[in-house]
Amino acid sequence: MALQRLSLRVRQTINHARALHSTSFCQQQEALADHSYPDQFSIFRSPEHDPASQTENHIGQFYTVPASHIHTLFPHGLPLRYQQQIKTFNEACVMIRQPALEVISYLKQTDYNKPALRYIFYGTNGSGKTMSLCHTIHFCYTQGWLVLHIPDAHRWVKNCKELLQSSFNSARFDQPLQATEWLRNFRITNESFLTKIKTKHRYVWTKREFTEEGSLLGELVDQGISRVKSSSDVVGAVMKELRLQSGQSDAAFRLVVAVDGVNALWGRSTIKKEDKTAVDPDELTLIHNARKLMKNDWNGGAIITTLSQTGSLYSPKLSYRPQELLGQRGFDCMDPFIPVSVPNYSEKEFESCYLYYIDRHWLQHPQSHTEEGKKELIFLSNRNPWMLDKICAFL
Repeated sequence: MALQRLSLRVRQTINHARALHSTSFCQQQEALADHSYPDQFSIFRSPEHDPASQTENHIGQFYTVPASHIHTLFPHGLPLRYQQQIKTFNEACVMIRQPALEVISYLKQTDYNKPALRYIFYGTNGSGKTMSLCHTIHFCYTQGWLVLHIPDAHRWVKNCKELLQSSFNSARFDQPLQATEWLRNFRITNESFLTKIKTKHRYVWTKREFTEEGSLLGELVDQGISRVKSSSDVVGAVMKELRLQSGQSDAAFRLVVAVDGVNALWGRSTIKKEDKTAVDPDELTLIHNARKLMKNDWNGGAIITTLSQTGSLYSPKLSYRPQELLGQRGFDCMDPFIPVSVPNYSEKEFESCYLYYIDRHWLQHPQSHTEEGKKELIFLSNRNPWMLDKICAFL
């Protein structure tokens, strides 16, 4: 009987403690939900959503990219985690940072009658190089530029599912699937230009198929999409036409060439031939044509790129500087260029991102709303944007 009474008392104590803990936890959550931060939350959102009008006063603030711009300008090219964030938050917000503003300021002051300037965003892994590139591309898009975007260039030198010998040059290999995908996305982004620009050369694809001089650029693009076998050569023809026509007196466009992970163009390949030997990037038609775009032997535009540790196969993981990732050959091909460092978040930028996550209810753990919790996030992430996003996903 004594044991039964003791057992009953223990159970009552445990239930009472659980009730107190649950009540306290619920009250804490309700208090956090009811508590608003009207003054704090006005800090992280920028009143200026036009990239051309953004200044250093807006650094650290988020601006909203219209959904129509996301669908048209970035049918591909946005980081996967950012795409997931857009769906989760039901909005596309980009932080205004110094590296992107620096390049945008250069673009505003450039003399486009001279050879295209080359810019390289570089920094440690996850520091925000791709988002800085996307911010700059958005500026060019709002100014009416034609956007030639090559996202994740490293995908062209690895994991190729279909490799065909080129019909134009037997020493090269075509990648029809990658080429067709790129042409489809190029058409979505530059639909308005495809009915204005006309070809300056005649192109022969087969004995019966050709594109006459003076044809619309849209017809050239459609040729590559409908005839997959010739898609790699069509990509080269499109790049050639834009490179030759950009900056001409009769040109109706200004060209921005944006390449994410440009170091992959001079790196090593994991693609294998039938005899199991590695394919040299020099032998790939897409890489051959992309390298031509990197030469600043054309005017009327700009070349904006990033360096990526992902695209630098067989190199040390901690390497991030231009000469380390480009290699001597790539560095010589890109030189001269304007290096733009992309560091981790500053204190102001971290605070802005932290408040944005709270506003979007991305940080729901009660401890993450405290000062100690914020300090722990700083310690764990070292203010690295990618690492901060990864850590907060579990909170």
